[in-house]
Amino acid sequence: MHLKSLEISGFKSFAKKGSLEFKTPISAIVGPNGSGKSNIAEAFRFVLGEQSMKTLRGKRGEDLIFSGSKEERTMNRASVKVIFDNTNRFLDIDYDEVTIERIVHRDSVNQYFINKSQVRLKDISELLAGANIGASGHHIISQGEADRILSVNSKDRRGMIEEALGLKVYQFKISESEKKLTKVEENIKSVESLRREVSPHLKFLKKQVKKIEQSFELKDELKSLYKEYFKRESEYLKYQKKYIKENKFPLEEEMEKLNNELSLAKSILDREQKIDSPEENEEFLKTETQLKEIRTEKSDLSRKIGQVEGMVTFEKRRLKREEDLQSQEEERTIKFKEVKIFLEELKSQLDVYEGLSLVNKIKEIISNFVSKNSQSEKKEEIDRGELLRLEGEQKNLENEMSKLTVEEKNIISKLDELQQNIETEKDSNRKAELKIFEIKAKQSEIFAKLSSIKDLEVRIEIEDENYKKETNESFVLAGREATQFSDFEVSLEQVISENRGIQEGRRRKIEKIKIKLEDMGAGSGDDVVKEYKEVQERDEFLEREVGDLDRSASSLKELISELKEKLDNEFKEGVEKINGQFNEFFATMFGGGKAELLVVKTKKRKKKTEDALEGLGEENDYEDEVDGQEGIDVNVALPNKKTKGLQMLSGGERSLTSIALLFAMSQIKPPPFIILDETDAALDEANSRRYGDMIENLSKYSQLILITHNRETMSRAGVLYGITMGMDGVSRLLSVKLDEAIKVAK
Repeated sequence: MHLKSLEISGFKSFAKKGSLEFKTPISAIVGPNGSGKSNIAEAFRFVLGEQSMKTLRGKRGEDLIFSGSKEERTMNRASVKVIFDNTNRFLDIDYDEVTIERIVHRDSVNQYFINKSQVRLKDISELLAGANIGASGHHIISQGEADRILSVNSKDRRGMIEEALGLKVYQFKISESEKKLTKVEENIKSVESLRREVSPHLKFLKKQVKKIEQSFELKDELKSLYKEYFKRESEYLKYQKKYIKENKFPLEEEMEKLNNELSLAKSILDREQKIDSPEENEEFLKTETQLKEIRTEKSDLSRKIGQVEGMVTFEKRRLKREEDLQSQEEERTIKFKEVKIFLEELKSQLDVYEGLSLVNKIKEIISNFVSKNSQSEKKEEIDRGELLRLEGEQKNLENEMSKLTVEEKNIISKLDELQQNIETEKDSNRKAELKIFEIKAKQSEIFAKLSSIKDLEVRIEIEDENYKKETNESFVLAGREATQFSDFEVSLEQVISENRGIQEGRRRKIEKIKIKLEDMGAGSGDDVVKEYKEVQERDEFLEREVGDLDRSASSLKELISELKEKLDNEFKEGVEKINGQFNEFFATMFGGGKAELLVVKTKKRKKKTEDALEGLGEENDYEDEVDGQEGIDVNVALPNKKTKGLQMLSGGERSLTSIALLFAMSQIKPPPFIILDETDAALDEANSRRYGDMIENLSKYSQLILITHNRETMSRAGVLYGITMGMDGVSRLLSVKLDEAIKVAK
C-alpha cells in the first residue's frame, strides 16, 4: 500500500494535531453531519496542491486555518502532511518514504515541503503527476461531485476521462509546443524580412553555391554508401546462391524418391484391392442367404412340432378319459326302467314273429341292447393307432430340427471364417492407404520447402540483376572508387543477421542522392563561388538563424503531430478498456443492462440566418453543426426497461450510473489511492451491497478512503475513523480496527 498516513494540524475544524494511518486496503471515515468528515477529503486536496479556494470551500488562505473557539485559541497556521511508502518507486524520487507537506499562514503565504526540504508547487505537481495523482481528478470525489461526469457536455467529459487516463500531460505538452511554434514562426517571419532587405541577387548566388557544394558532399556520401551497400549485397548474394545450390538438389532428389515410393504404394494398393475379389463377398452373401433360409425353415418346423405336441397331448387326454369309462363299464348298473323297456320290446317282437324263426331275432335284440350300453373294443384300438401316428410324426419333426440345427452351426462357422478373411484384406488395404497418406504428407512438406527455395531463387536472380545494374550506374555517378568496396569491413554473420529492410533503406537513400545529383546538373561553378563569397558574410548569420528556426519549427510540428496521435490512440484504447469495466460495474449495480461510452463529434451552436428564422420561436433560433472535435457521450440501457439515454434516468439511477463510470475509470489506470466522500448517500440497501462489492474489488488496485454514513460500506472497511465535534467546534478523531473489534467481541 502506497498511502501510509495523513497528519492534520490547525486545518479548518481540526485544531489539534491528528493522524490517520492507512494500513488496510479500505479505511472508512464516519461521523454525524457537520462533524468535519469532508474536511479530511479537502485536506488531501490541500496537501496535493489544490489552488482553487472555491474547491476548498473558502475565500482566502486564512479561511483554511482553525479560527478558534471559546475553549481553543486561534491558530496562526494550518499544515497537512501526507506520507507515502515509496519502496517500489512509484514516485520518481530516490527515497523509500516520501513526505509531502503544505503549510498556509494567516497572510495566505503557502510553503511546500518534500521530505522536509522546501520546494515549489511545480515540483510537487510534477512529482505527483508521474503517479497519476493530483489535487483534483477522478481519485478524489467530493460530496455532490459524483454526478458531474454525467452532467457536463461531451467535450468536458472527454477532458475528465483524459485526466483519469493520465493523458492531461499530453494536452499540456501540445499547448506548450504550439505556443513555442507560434513564437518560432514569428521569429522566422522577422528574420526573413531582414533577409529580404539583402539583394535578391544574393539569394540566387546562395542557391547556386549551395547546389554546387551539395553535389560534392552528395558524391562523397554516395561513394561511402555505395561501398557498404555493394559489400553487403555481394556477400548476401553469394551466401544465398550457395544456400540454394546446397538445398535445392537434395530436396528435388527426395521429392523424386517420394514420387517413386508413392507409385509403388499405389500399385500395391491396386493389387490388394484386386485380390479382394468380389467372389468372396458373393460367397459371403450367398452363405448369409442360406443361413436366413435355414432359420426360416427352423421357425416353420418349430411351429409344426408345437402343433403336433398339442395334438399328442390331446389324444393322450382323450384315451385316458375313454380308459376311465371302460373301467367303469364292468361295474355299471342298468336301470330297471331300461330292462323293463327291453323286456317289453322283446315281448312285442315275440308277438310279431310268432311262428317264425324266433331265436335269431331274440339274439339280434339282445346284441343291440348290449351294444347300446357298452364301448367297442375295436374303436379303442383305432384311437390308440392315431396316437402312435402322431408320436411318430413328432419324432420325425424333431429329428429334422436336429439336422437343421447342425446345418445352421456349420453355416455360422463358415460365415465367421469368410468375415475374418474379408477383415484381414481390409486391414491390408488400410495399411497401404496409410503409407500413401504418409508419403503425400512428406511430399507436401518437401514441396513447401522446395517452393520456398524456388521463390528465393527467383528473388535472388532479380536482386542479382539489380545489383549489376546498380554497379554500372555507380561508376557513372560516383566514379571507379564507388565500386572498389573490397576493403570495407563487414562479416558474413553481420550481413546474414541483419534485417533486409535495413539494406533496402540504404538503397532508397542512394536513390534519393542520385536524383538530387541529376537535378543539380554538372559544371564546376568557380565563378559563382567566387562571387558568392564576396557577399556571404553579410547574410551568413541570418542564414544560420533561419535554418535553426526552420528546424525548430519542423521539430515542433512533428512533436505536436506525434503527441496528438499518441493522445488519440491512448485515449481510444483507454475508452475501450473503460467500456469493458463500465459495462460490468453497471450490470452489477442494476442487476443487468448495458452501458458504454461513445466517441462522438462535438457540435457548436450557430445562429440561423434571418430567412431561416422566419416563423420560428426563440428556442429554434440556433442550429447545431459539427465542429470536428471529438467528445464522449454516455449510452445506457436499463434491464427490463425501455429507458435509453441519460435524460430518461431518475436521480438514483444517474447516481448509480455515475458511480459505475467513476469506478470503471479508476480501474483502467488505478491511482495509488481514491477518496470517496459520501458517494453512496443515495443508495438503497440492495444497491449498497452491490456498491460494497464494487468497493472491495476496487481495493485490489487502489487504497480507498471512504467518507460514509452507509452501514454496508462501513462493514467493508478494515479501519473506521470516527469524527466527532464537541461544543467547542473542534473535530476529533477516533479509530477502530474491525478485526480487533471482532476478536474482542468473540
